[in-house]
Amino acid sequence: MKQKIVSLFLIFVSIIVFSQEKKKQTVFYKEESIVVVLKDLEKKFAVKFSYPSDLVTGVKISLEEKKRNLDDILFEITYLTNIQFNKIDDTYIYLHKINSEKLNEIVVRSYLTTGISKNKDATYILNPKKIGLLAGLTETDILESIQQLPGVISINETATELAVRGGNSDQNRILWDGINIYHSGHLFGMVSVFNPNIAQEISFHNKGTNARFGERISSVIDISTSRKIPKKSHFEFGINGISSDVFLETPFIDDKLSVQTSFRRSYEDLIETTTFKRYEEKAFQNTKILEEKFHFKDYNTKINFIPNKKNSLYFSLIHIDNDLFNDHKEENSNTAYSDELDSENEGYSIEWHKKWNDNISLNTNISHSHYSLFYNYKVTKNNLLFSNYSKNNTIKDTEFSTIVNIKLANNNKLDVGYQSSLKKVTFLFKEEKDIVYTLDKDNSKINTHALFASYRYKNPKTLYVYSGLRINYYSILNKFRVEPRLVITKTLNNYFKLQLTGEIKNQIISQIDETVLSNLSLEKKIWRLADGNKYPIINSRQISSSFLFYKNKWSADVDLYYKKIKGITALSLGFLNPIDNSFHLGEQKVVGLDFYVKREFNAFKTWISYSFIDVQNKYDTLNNNTYFRANNDIKHAISASANYTINKFDIALCWKYRTGRPLTDLDYDSAGNAFFDGINTERLPDYHRLDLSSTYKFSISKKNHIQGKIGFSIRNVYNQNNHLSTDFIGNNAINDPVRVVNNYSIGFTPNFLFRLYW
Repeated sequence: MKQKIVSLFLIFVSIIVFSQEKKKQTVFYKEESIVVVLKDLEKKFAVKFSYPSDLVTGVKISLEEKKRNLDDILFEITYLTNIQFNKIDDTYIYLHKINSEKLNEIVVRSYLTTGISKNKDATYILNPKKIGLLAGLTETDILESIQQLPGVISINETATELAVRGGNSDQNRILWDGINIYHSGHLFGMVSVFNPNIAQEISFHNKGTNARFGERISSVIDISTSRKIPKKSHFEFGINGISSDVFLETPFIDDKLSVQTSFRRSYEDLIETTTFKRYEEKAFQNTKILEEKFHFKDYNTKINFIPNKKNSLYFSLIHIDNDLFNDHKEENSNTAYSDELDSENEGYSIEWHKKWNDNISLNTNISHSHYSLFYNYKVTKNNLLFSNYSKNNTIKDTEFSTIVNIKLANNNKLDVGYQSSLKKVTFLFKEEKDIVYTLDKDNSKINTHALFASYRYKNPKTLYVYSGLRINYYSILNKFRVEPRLVITKTLNNYFKLQLTGEIKNQIISQIDETVLSNLSLEKKIWRLADGNKYPIINSRQISSSFLFYKNKWSADVDLYYKKIKGITALSLGFLNPIDNSFHLGEQKVVGLDFYVKREFNAFKTWISYSFIDVQNKYDTLNNNTYFRANNDIKHAISASANYTINKFDIALCWKYRTGRPLTDLDYDSAGNAFFDGINTERLPDYHRLDLSSTYKFSISKKNHIQGKIGFSIRNVYNQNNHLSTDFIGNNAINDPVRVVNNYSIGFTPNFLFRLYW
């Protein structure tokens, strides 16, 4: 294995050393008109700039004398003037003005890579169409991209199981144009359901969350599609080792009405690639699913209507669907097994923006999300039904929100809003043998009313303060919850900033793992609502402090945080104790440190991140009422990445390492009964893997603006067999034996990409 790593490293270094860098020229300007500068650059680099005259009138810049490539020069000009450069192709570049207000919000540009930035309000902003190459991916995956950020870990190596600062995946609220998403993964979480080609911007909140966001205690992933009316139609087609997709954006009425739509579907039912086979092997390990028929699809539609300068209307639709059917027979025992799974999430939203005047505007959104999961597992012996287990889980979530935005003097802002949501959740587990058994069921709803307000104070040179307050009333539970939020960003000097955050958040909907109850289900988790008693409202309190540094293409971020969570629930590990199979109420405390540093060397970029995290749980009547390691207590996690760009060719490497997950070690008495001395006292082996990606952009027709991209990636280059988790199933009743299930990582997995744009 070490020889493979060394060989790959030498190959990567040789590519860097022997590849020709982008053309460099010596430039020097002192208080020079930007018009003169642009004409000089046109001669030096054989390009052509296009721009409106009023954009450059009176603009002057100074650049110190040294050799630079064109990208570096344009980056510096953007930083000095707020003028953005967009390349149409290798020759033509057009200029437009950046929103200076948004630019002033940024504290770290190109966080990890291009297309990712960190703002003064402590949010990360991701632009999927501009995100640079990330190792292991052939094209942008929204959730996989977020995993690259410090403090975010996928403990089971899927796109969807994001542990943000020690939280669980169900503690992350995901929104698509204001629509709550409850099913975020295709192929059992291996691929995120969000088509990056239609997503315009993602705001990721992991601390100091804006007061308009409630419902989840860990993070918010707010995904928005474009609200602009394009000047002309735009079409894309792409295919990779998992799926193919199409995207179309076209205007219907100039500057007033447009439609954008995308469709993506897996094609494993037609052709099975090596990539899909590797994903299946990981997803279906430890199951009897061998001859399955599986496919997934998702589609999105967005209608933008801007009748006049003061009103804008937007309609969004998203549909997510996964279907599985498996039929397997063991001839030697004359036993047949069948699995049927259908999981869907469909949502709609209507958004209205009203601009009353230059200082006051109104944003109103109405959304509905419908999630459904149906799973059926049958076993027949000698053509007679032996067992028939089924599970249903549905969510109907309707939300209304309206926000008044008020601009005050000196660019300060006041937002005041109201939200109302109604969630209806049902689930049912039943099993049929000789008779029908209802294992568990629930049918509940919660109506939430929330008032919130936030104030932003900005002194561009020294201080940014965001303060927010949210008051929730859960009418059916008759409970009030108050949630203050605070972000302070203080500029210490030209290079250093201090950021302090604090927040209180509450959560009324969460997932429970019913594997211990059924021993049969493939989709293990189901959603349920808080009832105020057995399942209380989960409460989280978090504070953090960080230092940010940015100078001469060096950037760094150090963040220390503490979280205290109350109201978490868990099964009492019933597989280890068949007498006590109840839920227990508990609390959690999290202490963490995230560190990140990046350096850019012209065409070469490299970054490294490190996270320390200590997650401890305590439940009543468990472990003598003392704290023990949580299942997602990953003490140390390191990511190191390198990216090199040569003209239109990109290559990226990333190595990931983390300590293994905690493990409860079983032992047996003389009668063969399982028992344990303590919970999560041991650890699995450490996890590590190397990923590689490369892409090449090309032009087919400059006249028709047809461009393309091809790509290749390898996940787990040296085929490391990582032990991800150990589960114990069974022992739900007396004399029910315990079965140990080990889950391992995905192996050496190649992937490809072919994409066309016009």
